[in-house]
Amino acid sequence: MRTTRTRGAVAATAAIAALLAAAGSAAADTGDAQPSTPSQTPTAAAKAPTGDGARALCKRVPKIDARIDRALQRLNGPVTERGSIARLQKRVDNANAKGDTAVATYLKDRLTFRTSLVPMLNQRSSDLDAVRTWCGTQHLGAGAGKSK
Repeated sequence: MRTTRTRGAVAATAAIAALLAAAGSAAADTGDAQPSTPSQTPTAAAKAPTGDGARALCKRVPKIDARIDRALQRLNGPVTERGSIARLQKRVDNANAKGDTAVATYLKDRLTFRTSLVPMLNQRSSDLDAVRTWCGTQHLGAGAGKSK
């Protein structure tokens, strides 16, 4: 059973190597040909995707915005909310009060990281507002969302 798998794997690897070698030599042979020119018809060029993902990003703007807002609400939430900075700060204080230095150190590191998320998410939110504005000027269908 084991030799059958090995033979199959070797055969598949050999086939892939041969295919890649043929593709590499075919790509090397095109050096003498004239450089390709873009399509001569303007309608074909107008329908061609830009390739930078702008249209897809513009469609996702409302969902991204909602996700950022949820994260900021959670981080800035009260002590009773899981994932909030206040709750983690309380856990650090409790660990310090009990004398659990290892736990307190670990939680402080998490608190430092979690606190650093707030300015980053605020920056992303303002960057996303700029993307939303750009999508609107390009008529790429940025969802009607908040504008700060």
